[in-house]
Amino acid sequence: MIKWATELKKESFPNKPENLEIIQTHISYVLIADELVYKIKKPVNFGFLDFTTLELRKHFCEKEVELNRRLCPDIYLGVVPISERQGSYELESAENIVEYAVKMRKLPVDGMMEKLIRENSLTKKHIDLIVDILVPFFKNARTGEGVNEYGSIETVSFNTEENFTQTAGYVGRAINRWRYEEIVNWTRTFLRYKKDLFESRIKGGFIREGHGDLYSANICFDDLRKVYIFDCIEFNERFRCGDVASDIAFLSMDLDFHGLREFSEYFVSSYVEKSGDRDLLKVLNFYKCYRAYVRGKIGCFTSDDPVLSEKKRKEALDSARKYFDLAYLYAEGKPRVFVVFGLSGTGKSTLARALREQTLAGWIPSDIVRKSLVGIAPTEHHYEPFERGIYSREYTEKTYEKMIDLAEEVLLKGRDVILDATFRDRAYREKVARKLSFADIYWIWCVADDNVVRERFMKRKESEDISDARWEIYLAQKEKFEAPDEVEPSKLIKLDTSEGVDLVERVIERVYGVESS
Repeated sequence: MIKWATELKKESFPNKPENLEIIQTHISYVLIADELVYKIKKPVNFGFLDFTTLELRKHFCEKEVELNRRLCPDIYLGVVPISERQGSYELESAENIVEYAVKMRKLPVDGMMEKLIRENSLTKKHIDLIVDILVPFFKNARTGEGVNEYGSIETVSFNTEENFTQTAGYVGRAINRWRYEEIVNWTRTFLRYKKDLFESRIKGGFIREGHGDLYSANICFDDLRKVYIFDCIEFNERFRCGDVASDIAFLSMDLDFHGLREFSEYFVSSYVEKSGDRDLLKVLNFYKCYRAYVRGKIGCFTSDDPVLSEKKRKEALDSARKYFDLAYLYAEGKPRVFVVFGLSGTGKSTLARALREQTLAGWIPSDIVRKSLVGIAPTEHHYEPFERGIYSREYTEKTYEKMIDLAEEVLLKGRDVILDATFRDRAYREKVARKLSFADIYWIWCVADDNVVRERFMKRKESEDISDARWEIYLAQKEKFEAPDEVEPSKLIKLDTSEGVDLVERVIERVYGVESS
């Protein structure tokens, strides 16, 4: 690894910058020296890219400049050598070349699309600029022999299978295995039954040498005068060339990822209208699923990069999970809600946490939600009498409303949800069924012998459990608990947590029809 890149001094640069910032990605070092940017490729081999020799890195630096000048001719300045003398390094010196870098003009920071999205400043006029540059770009991009094969069912299938193979080791960490299998099966089925559609895209001239990495991180605006679309895929022609729909799907997916579905739809409809490519819509969700999965894969790789901090690796893994959630939605997946309910002390939260480990679902416990509503820490105890204080009917109503709202927000992003609360009143269960009806809801009813529950409450006194429930609360709840007679039997899983068995395995078998491991 070119570790010295992180130790370069301002004196190493020909412009002797006042400010120097060094950023790492999983494949490169980006050196920002005032108004100039130098990009050095890491000597890595991920299978789909190979930068392991100096000759390869020089070649792909040259390729990066050549290809990106199609959309940013005034940004990409060229390829420059880096020399080494007695342990010190000098950019743009050919005396003893040890590395090469792509030299660029620095883009306006305030115009970066990611920044505009964060600041809620993106407008439809920005989208119009993108569409207006992409329509002629794709129309004039290389096509025909040497390109068309990248739109074939064989190549597209190779790409998707490569993704599935390369992420198999992350199943259970970034995506649960049932979702993984659903996405794999949906993708293979689409390819199997839509062969004519892919062939018609080739015959229609829609397979082009495109960008390959068309999303907000690689787009910048100079006010509303000009748009720069930079950093295309130079290292693998198979990723750069393909159906125009794949590039359009990438940016559309990215806007969805940032919660900008309205802009996503506007972008696609504007492009279709101005390009006349109406059949693009027939393959859009397929490529959106593919693109979201690729981003998830990159997040997985980044999460294993030993050079990055633990915080950055965790952030990358979390990002990967979110992209896989989105891919699941595009693959026509239906998010699941696991409502783990029953009286206090019946093992709900223990089961919910174990279920979260298996499914990677979002966990929404009433104990934490309730206390957050009154501004107290989850571990702060309020031992109120039954239905008094923060456990009054009023606060309980607010707690369930908040839990359902949070669940809806998570589900709409594609993540499964675990609701962890007593749900002793039928009215609260009916609210879940009503508001979250777009999801697949399973009701997991926890029960236990009184003696077991009493013993659990005794042990809680010696632990740091967040629950405020006690034996007398359990008895009061028991008198008022309304049995879940309204729940469809096929969606109700009743578990006696007094039994010393793997209860999560029973849930998994009922929900997914398979064993948990």
